[in-house]
Amino acid sequence: MRKINKKAAVELSISTIVIVVLAMAMLILGLVLVKNIFSGVNYNVDQVNEKVKDEIGKLFTEDKRVVVYAPSNDKVTIKQGEDFGLAFCIKNQLAEQNFKWKVSLDDARVGQKCGGVTQAQASNWIITGDSGSKVISSGKVECDTVRFKIPDNQVKDIANCIVRFKIEVTKADNSAYQTSSFDVQAS
Repeated sequence: MRKINKKAAVELSISTIVIVVLAMAMLILGLVLVKNIFSGVNYNVDQVNEKVKDEIGKLFTEDKRVVVYAPSNDKVTIKQGEDFGLAFCIKNQLAEQNFKWKVSLDDARVGQKCGGVTQAQASNWIITGDSGSKVISSGKVECDTVRFKIPDNQVKDIANCIVRFKIEVTKADNSAYQTSSFDVQAS
């Protein structure tokens, strides 16, 4: 009877070892798979960033020092209640400078076009990024984002509601560098 118990114990030990080895192999394969997935995601994000930078670079011409990256001809369409980020870039064509920017409403007829929305209400569509500063080396381009959110049901006459905003960029001594305009359409 003692021999049978030893044989069963050896078989049980071997089965346990096999299960542990298989579990470890599956764990390692799972970790390798997760690593490969995340590596692919990082690669795709890097590629998208490079393509966006290339597109922004194409927007700059010799006379443009500030560009707004809008989906269609300096106009963005924003759904009411949703937040939207708009990228803009500053190209330094001078010696290293500390540039400052301010994004503001540039449309005196907002109330007429947007069903009674006041200039103060339209200015409040900017939720972050309306001002800031960056030190930019000579010949370099730096980008940032301004975020907008149009409150639900604020704009009654959506079809005609296109509002002009501007980005004013100044140098460290507060002298003008360049101003660029873009339109926001509520939908």
